[in-house]
Amino acid sequence: MLHYWTAGESHGPALTAIVDGFPAGLAIDPSRINQHLRRRQGGYGRGKRQQLETDEVEITAGTWRGTTLGSPICLVVRNHDYKLERLQELPRPRPGHGDLSGAIKYLGSIRGVLERASARETAARVAVGALAQQLLESFGIRVIGYVVELGGLRLEPKVSSWDQMIAEREQSLVYAMDSGRNEEVKSLIDATAEAGDTLGGIVEVRVEGVPFGLGTHAQWDRKLDGRLAQAVMAIQAIKGVEIGLGFEAARRPGSQVHDPIQFDPRQRDSNTLGFIRPTNHAGGLEAGMTNGQPIVIRAAKKPISTLQRPLESIELDSKQPHVASYERSDICAVPAAAIIVENVVAFEMARALVEKFGGDSLEEMRARFDLFQELARKR
Repeated sequence: MLHYWTAGESHGPALTAIVDGFPAGLAIDPSRINQHLRRRQGGYGRGKRQQLETDEVEITAGTWRGTTLGSPICLVVRNHDYKLERLQELPRPRPGHGDLSGAIKYLGSIRGVLERASARETAARVAVGALAQQLLESFGIRVIGYVVELGGLRLEPKVSSWDQMIAEREQSLVYAMDSGRNEEVKSLIDATAEAGDTLGGIVEVRVEGVPFGLGTHAQWDRKLDGRLAQAVMAIQAIKGVEIGLGFEAARRPGSQVHDPIQFDPRQRDSNTLGFIRPTNHAGGLEAGMTNGQPIVIRAAKKPISTLQRPLESIELDSKQPHVASYERSDICAVPAAAIIVENVVAFEMARALVEKFGGDSLEEMRARFDLFQELARKR
């Protein structure tokens, strides 16, 4: 099974990820992983920490001459702002963070909790997802994340050709597909910063070229929609996940929710096998399995918890009232969330791909993938 673990603290020496179960024989381009890492640091409204770090991946195990070996892959992202041992304890827990719960759970310090709970850890998850995207692309599967709402401002996505979607996202200050509203977005973030407040939003991820049959209906913990939702909910500050219509499906009658099934023999050789839908309200997943349509998944990110005008808290030792402690932070990290969600989704899709077609090598996976497509077309 394809799996990964991360280790490291926000201000420690480095963030590390170990990826196990990755097939042998895939040529890896580290510069493409670095593109995702830089994108994660971008977007209007980020804090000064992003100016201190220049995230780049080091692949320290699992490849030879740039090609995967089938053994565990180790990815390292160094922290230039390494100063953990010099940092002081926070005397007052910050509302919205894990400070209070973690300090009580571990009977220890707030610092010991916040350094690992920090969203800085997502740099490792982005590196893992960017690695996974290179595996997906070898099977014609592509993933993109973008912002669809920021601070209540709806930024309607423009779904068009893949290259046009990428270009539109890159022209946006916040990785939306609505770059014509850059000034409106900038004004909203600036006004929020002036008020000492923060902004949240909603991001969407789209996965195209997905074959039939990833995931399964057979067991609850192997359903792909459940695994995708868990992976996205495990990202710091994500408070809600929906697939396809999501909550809107509960407000409509069934005739306006379910996707009719049609057949077009001209598309027999595509990933849809000729089975097409005029709508994609299911978001590409039915009964925990992919149905040949694009995966569409959204995540709601709450505003950054650390405020320049802190909320009420207490001194943890004395229990006396006080304003919360303050740590350097962002005004808006929704653009970063789009990149993080994109990459955790990419990993889960790669994991499902390996489970369905997996072998020790990319060559074996390709043979099994091609055989399945051939057999499925006869169905």
